[in-house]
Amino acid sequence: MRSQFLPFSTPTIDDDEINEVVDSLRSGWITTGPKVKRFEDAFRAYVGAPFAVPLSSATAGLHLTLLALNIAPGDEIITTPMTFASTLSIPVLCGAKPVLVDIEPGTLNIDVAKVREKITPRTRAIIPVHFAGQSCDMDPLLELAREFNLTVIEDAAHAAGTEYKGKKIGSLNTISIFSFHPNKNLTTGEGGMVCTGDEALAEEVSLLKFHGMSREAWKRFAASGSPNYDIMLPGFKYNMMDIQAAIGIHQLPKLDGFIDRRTEIAEQYNREFADVAELALPAYAPYPQRHAWHLYTPLVRIERLAIDRDGFMAELKKLNIGSGLHYKAIHHHAWYREHLPQPAGSLPNADYASDRILSLPLFPRMTDDDARDVVEAVKDVIARNRK
Repeated sequence: MRSQFLPFSTPTIDDDEINEVVDSLRSGWITTGPKVKRFEDAFRAYVGAPFAVPLSSATAGLHLTLLALNIAPGDEIITTPMTFASTLSIPVLCGAKPVLVDIEPGTLNIDVAKVREKITPRTRAIIPVHFAGQSCDMDPLLELAREFNLTVIEDAAHAAGTEYKGKKIGSLNTISIFSFHPNKNLTTGEGGMVCTGDEALAEEVSLLKFHGMSREAWKRFAASGSPNYDIMLPGFKYNMMDIQAAIGIHQLPKLDGFIDRRTEIAEQYNREFADVAELALPAYAPYPQRHAWHLYTPLVRIERLAIDRDGFMAELKKLNIGSGLHYKAIHHHAWYREHLPQPAGSLPNADYASDRILSLPLFPRMTDDDARDVVEAVKDVIARNRK
């Protein structure tokens, strides 16, 4: 057993990021300023998006996107049950009704073939989630969007660096919303980015993020700025700060290297677990794509074991191996069971995955020995708990 606990994830922060944050603190300019603009421009160029808006979180990005699209009570938004709460909670708070489509059993992405049957005259948007860093099949979704005049909003929280058929997520004819939470492939501590080709939407999201003001603080108070401003519409306080962007400025050039290392670890897991009948391993989609491997999420076949998934995670912890839960299907949570009940058996793949999924440690600073410790611990728990 390991002598030290191996966490499920930890950010890779080097002196470059630390020194840039210190520079911001010493400069006296810590809120939205020139470093946010630098990060915005660099990220927009990296993903190939015409426009990008940096924000305090991806959740904020989804909120402002729905407001900019005039999503209103009675509207329906199609999405997946295998996602973080905000993918559904923000539409609900805007008055819309989430409509759930089951997932594919291997990739755990939304089953695109089942989306058409959920479209109604009230449908306004589709929110696919690129689960664990692997792209959904976007071409059929975009065809549906054109046919029914719908907006596609990519939940790209897991997908910084992900590619679909040779194109980076963020460059398609959609709205893409990225997260820079500490456990993501690229972090700014907290933060997010809305990427789009729609200039009018980008402008409205940008206004909404900072009180509807025509000039942000750094444009008003910098030496070349003017203190005068106007309020164009009621807005929020969802802006990214320079001390966050200072981290992202140096994370972004390292992102591809981070993904390469994550891929090496994921492939090591795939090799070591290939013959373990008690695990269902993550599957690659059949179309050309680059998996960013934000998460490594096998399913534990609990029907073959004497413990359930939560017990499995507890046993790993005793062996000093951390794990995560991404995700319990959203319709299994208390609020959604009451307010968005699903017919029994209507989401069988999501139900199956929800009871069995866990996230094993996966981050760039893991060593091969760390990964072997994970493999040995997983196999040990299985060996001791087989039926």
